[in-house]
This record gives sequence, C-alpha cells and structure tokens, in this order.
Amino acid sequence: MLRKAITWLACCSFVLASCSTPQTSSKVGPEFSSTVADKAQQAAEAAAAQYQGPKLDIVVPVFDPGLPEDENDYKEEGIWPELRRAEANRFAVKLKEALERTGAFGAVRVTPDTTATGDLYVVGRIDESNGEEVAISIQVSDISGELWYEERYDHEVSEQFHKNIRNKGLDPYQPVFDEAAEELVEELEDFDFAELEQLQSLAEIRFAANFSEEAFAEYLEVDGNEITLTSLPSDADPMLQRIRAVRIRDQLFVDGLQTHYEEFNVKMEESYALWQEQSLQEVKAQREASNKAILNGILGALAIAAAIAAGTAAANTDSEEKKAAGNTGAVIAGVGGVALIASSFQTSKEAEFHHDTMDELGESINIELAPQVVEFDETTEEITGDAAEQFAQWRAFLKRMYDLERTPAKKL
Repeated sequence: MLRKAITWLACCSFVLASCSTPQTSSKVGPEFSSTVADKAQQAAEAAAAQYQGPKLDIVVPVFDPGLPEDENDYKEEGIWPELRRAEANRFAVKLKEALERTGAFGAVRVTPDTTATGDLYVVGRIDESNGEEVAISIQVSDISGELWYEERYDHEVSEQFHKNIRNKGLDPYQPVFDEAAEELVEELEDFDFAELEQLQSLAEIRFAANFSEEAFAEYLEVDGNEITLTSLPSDADPMLQRIRAVRIRDQLFVDGLQTHYEEFNVKMEESYALWQEQSLQEVKAQREASNKAILNGILGALAIAAAIAAGTAAANTDSEEKKAAGNTGAVIAGVGGVALIASSFQTSKEAEFHHDTMDELGESINIELAPQVVEFDETTEEITGDAAEQFAQWRAFLKRMYDLERTPAKKL
C-alpha cells in the first residue's frame, strides 16, 4: 500500500509540474525587412571578427548610374537621370558605411572616380531602382589591377516595410549593401597576409610613380592592365619620405570629400525616403493599371467580335424571332465592347498619370558642389566644378607643389 501511495504521489507531482510549465509559442511566418537587414549586418560583423589580417584601404568610386546611351530610352525604361545621378552618390556612401561597420578594413573612402589611391577598389553600377526593386552590380579589383570578383545583388522591398513603425529611419535598400560588404569580408580569407601586405606596399609605390615615374617605375613591372611590385626602396629614401608626406595631404583632401558626400546624403535623405515609399506605390499602381487596361482591351475586342458574329448569324437566319434576338445581342455586345475599350483607354491614361507622377518625384532631387580653396605649404588655389573636376584639379595642384619642392634652389 505504501509503494502504491508513493507511486500515486509521484504521478500526481509529474502531472502538476507539466501543467504548470508555461508553453512557449514558436516564431513562425516571414520576418520584417529590418530583421533581415539586421541578420545580414550581424553576419558581416561575425565574419569580420574572424578576420585578423591586414586592414586594407578601400576606394568606393561614385556608382555608375546605369543610364541608357540613348536618352529616348529613359522614359521607356522608367529611369530619371537626375534621380539616378543623385543615387549614384548615395549608393556609394551606403556601401562605404556598410563596409566600415564590418570593422575588417582600414579607411573606406568615396571618390569621384577610380584614379584615387587605395588597396582595393569596389566599383558599383545601378541596374535597377524604382522603390520596389533595387539591383546593383559590384566589381572588386585590387591596386595591381587583378579582378577579385564581380557580383550582382538585388532586393525586393515589401509594401509592409513602410507600414512598420520599427522601420522608421531605415533604408529599405540596406540589404543589398550589407550583403555586398559581407561577401567582400569573406573574400579576404582567400588571401594570405603577405599578399595583402604587398598590396599596401604596391599602393604606396604606385602613388609615388604618379608623381615621379622616373624615380619609382623601376620598382614596378607592368603587364597590360596588371602591375606587380618587383622591389621596394629603402624607408630612408628621401624621395619616398617626401612622397609619404604628399600622400598624407592627398588622403586628407579625400577625407574632406567624405564630408561633402555624407552631407549630400543627409540633405537628400528625407526627400529620397519619401520618393522610395511613393515610388513603390506608384510602380504597383502603374502595373495594376496597365494590366487592367490590357485585360479590358482584350475583353472589349472579344465582345465586338462576338457582336459581329451575332449580327452575321442573325442576318443569315430565316427566323424573324432569331433575327431580332441576334440583332439585340449584337447591339448589347457591341456597346459592351466599346465601353470596355474606352475603359482601357481611361486606365492607360491613369497609368500614364502615375508615370508622370514618378517623373516629377525623380526630377526633384539634384546635386551641387561648391567651389573650395585648397592649400599646400602656404600656397593656395581655388578649385571649382563637380567632385571629379575638383579632384583632378587638386591632383594637378599637388603635382605642381611636389615638383617645386624637389627642385633645388640654385644661386645665380
């Protein structure tokens, strides 16, 4: 009896314990866009944590806006040049920020073009950007001219993204930049430390050769578009020391450009976020309107064909009753067909209206770059134009200052 009582008490305790244990629900269903972006960023940071090698400097030139050669194709392909050119700057900044967050690289700088000096070059092109779909193509090369890889990244923005309050202030395009940054971090694992360190040395000598080819070309071997490092000058070489001082000034100038790109990005942030949300709605509305127009047009044509067939059949019958019914059917079908086609024309006009609305949104964003005064060893010069023109003028000014500095003073 005692054994039975103990057994009964044990069973009761087990049942009560199981009843008191809270049941946890499983997380099911698709995740929010912000959660997907967070996971991509976490993956990039995890990959960076595993990488302990040399931290290469990266150049991210302003993106190719991906504009068709024929301007007449802009409207047909749904591209607005003013917006795309603004996006070309914004996308470069967004990719720079994603690369910086990984912590796996040295300085990451946005530049007007690929003539700036860095260890790695991440060159991008915009393939698609309409608020709903974004696609970019990335080409990664190093300072030697060797192509590491080419990849395309795309993302479709959910309509729910803009409705979720958790996504306020977030960029719906962010996943493509995080994915591109994550892949580049993973690519570093294919190189040993010595190879990456050599790229840093090659970057320095290539910069030096840009100012004094006769003095530094001997350390380089050129084979087509690829350049390799054959040897290095002594660290005590006075010309190399002078070049290093000049390079620091050049880096400071490019660092100054970062402020411009970041300010431009902030300046367009609010307008661009509004455009992304509205453009997503316009693209969907335009697609639905176009589909409706096509469907109404087809149904209208079929109705008119049915009316003609009914009228022909009525004309060929001997029965007055059938003839009257056929004519009535033909009139009804014909009127219905004309109404459907008229509806398709109206819907097409609505689609065109949506297209024009997006066009106005695209033209509302532009880019400006103010003139600036640069200085080197108490010599100043004003440079003007867009970022690419100012960078070219800066390099020319720097080259003149370098030539003046290395020219020995001669007594008459």
